[in-house]
Amino acid sequence: MAKLKINYVRGKTQNSSFIIKVAMVMATIILICIFLPKQPRFRYEFQKGKAWNHDNLISPYNFAILKTPEELNRDKEQILKTVQPIYNLNSNISKEQIDQFNIDVIEKWQISNMDSLSKQELTTYQSVGNSLLNYIYNRGVISLNNRYQNKGANGDNTDEAQKQYNFTLVHDNIAQQKNTADIFTIEAANEYVRDAIAKNTKIDRKAWLTEILKNYITINFIFDENLTNKIEQTALANISSTRGMVQKGELIVEKDKVINNDIYQKLESLRRAFEDESKISGNQSYVALGQFLMISLCVVLLMVFLFFFRESIFYNNRLISIIMIVILSMLAVLSWAITVKIPSLYYIPYCSVPIIIRVLFDTRVALNIHLLMVLIAALFVPNSYEFVFLQFTTGMVAIYSIKTLVKREQFLISAIIILSTYIIGYIGLFLTRNGSLHSIYWSDIVPFVVSVGLTLLAYPLIYAFERLFGIVSDLTLMELTNSNSKLLRELSLKAPGTFQHSLQVANLAEAAIYKIGGNPLLVRAGALYHDIGKMLNPLFFIENQKADSNPHSELTPEQSAQIIISHVHKGIEMAKKNQLPEVVIDFIRTHHGTTRVDYFYNMFIKNNPNKLVDESIFRYPGPVPISKETAVLMIADSVEAASRAMKEPTEESINTLVDKIIDYKITQRQFIHANITMRDITEVSDIFKSMLKSIYHVRIDYEASKKQA
Repeated sequence: MAKLKINYVRGKTQNSSFIIKVAMVMATIILICIFLPKQPRFRYEFQKGKAWNHDNLISPYNFAILKTPEELNRDKEQILKTVQPIYNLNSNISKEQIDQFNIDVIEKWQISNMDSLSKQELTTYQSVGNSLLNYIYNRGVISLNNRYQNKGANGDNTDEAQKQYNFTLVHDNIAQQKNTADIFTIEAANEYVRDAIAKNTKIDRKAWLTEILKNYITINFIFDENLTNKIEQTALANISSTRGMVQKGELIVEKDKVINNDIYQKLESLRRAFEDESKISGNQSYVALGQFLMISLCVVLLMVFLFFFRESIFYNNRLISIIMIVILSMLAVLSWAITVKIPSLYYIPYCSVPIIIRVLFDTRVALNIHLLMVLIAALFVPNSYEFVFLQFTTGMVAIYSIKTLVKREQFLISAIIILSTYIIGYIGLFLTRNGSLHSIYWSDIVPFVVSVGLTLLAYPLIYAFERLFGIVSDLTLMELTNSNSKLLRELSLKAPGTFQHSLQVANLAEAAIYKIGGNPLLVRAGALYHDIGKMLNPLFFIENQKADSNPHSELTPEQSAQIIISHVHKGIEMAKKNQLPEVVIDFIRTHHGTTRVDYFYNMFIKNNPNKLVDESIFRYPGPVPISKETAVLMIADSVEAASRAMKEPTEESINTLVDKIIDYKITQRQFIHANITMRDITEVSDIFKSMLKSIYHVRIDYEASKKQA
């Protein structure tokens, strides 16, 4: 089970903190009540394709039956088919093009050097050109619009007919009904000119005149998109959203009868009518009181859960405030979505809540809070069973998919799994209601895709919560354990022996925590940084000393002990200066607990047998380990350091060493505040013995093993 990444030592609860806690809970309840809609809720839950599990339902009043989305779409399609596009006749275009032709044809005749062409013949060419252009522009030139072409003409489904459509031509505020079949397109006009000139016996240079006339044919029926859209919108606005009525006293559905499409639409219409009526005639005070009671019940149940199962959170108002902020933020977004009536409430990234809580706290807390959120939201959303089913299942999947968040790729994997759960759940619900895949709305999956995309924004929010409230997630621990980080790089350069010692301690402690349960990343980070205080005086610590150099030889035992002990508070100062999390600094504080520096203590006793000794000079200030992780690190640190001093490591000497160190720590009451059991300590001992034997290549005496057998 995942553990909290929080430094918390429970003390006596003060009245002031309890008052603050109660105030936060009450403020949360009141704000939720303020955010969420104030209207009575329809008392019946129903699903298409399921049996009606209530008594016979009689209509309490007259109400209209709402059309289904499919019916409304069909009506819209029919209405749009009746709306004809609007075109405006621009008479100036034809005049300008014909005048320009009469000017240009003379110039082009001269440029062409057609000496054989007399002025009389040129006049004939001009006359033919004017006649053709006048006919074309009087008939009209249009650009066909693909938007209307597929409607066809008069229901004819031939390819040619589908390209033709009726339209309204407006000129001088006079409208005419026309069809594109009677109008030229530019291509059709050019073809008409070519055929007409080819048949004209008076024209000798047919290709020359045809090519010239093409340049003066352009569109004079201009599509008026704005006016067309206004007419379409007006027509759509007049579509009735209802079909038929249900009279007061009419039977809507019988008990145990399967809810078919018709009954479902009547029930949905009754629900809408009830909600609309309630907004006008309902007593808002009673509605608010009911919401207050239900929301209070949910929030109080959450607090009861924290009190019984997560005391470390319950007694920490800072952590309570995180939970309340997350709950309020998501319900505020839900309230906004309901108020503005977004197309689908599934656009809301509901799964971001369990992800944030899971990463910051643990699985059980995330699951309980997500359940609370879904239950509160279900009080206000339509089709609450569908909403609860989809959101709760995807929330569970979101929590399970990030059980151990140690790689960035898990973000994407988690998103894919959440989206898959949404789609599977949606298809399952649709099949139970409709019994067919043919009418499934695949566009309804789009909100799920958007929601999952927005859920990925939870990860930047996690960092913000970490910085604001002093919580450390696994992502931060991963960054801290990078050996290229500033402090660890400095440690490896200034105190290479200490750095190697820290690496070995990290390996030992991490393996033990994997076995007995805990946070491996946390204990590894603590192990890597627990001795950073030795960087200031590295040569005073044996792992960094050269064979012929020992600075302690020039100091008294008291001075040496104080230098050794000082690496703890110096390490704490360095950690705070470099903004290491408190939960990591705890490993620096506690890795020696309140034990003695026995080597220099015994030296003092030996050198001063008749002198009274102040034991506090030789004892670490503490505190003792406060968690399973810090307790394991203390053992690993002592075991690893002591094992380096063994001249000839054997299986027996390693076993004796580990047992002796653990017994000493227990005798010194170093584990009284850590949540570690004797069974855990025994398992830790076995792991350390096994790993040390592998490190020092201890061979098993098979002959001795056979004799014992």
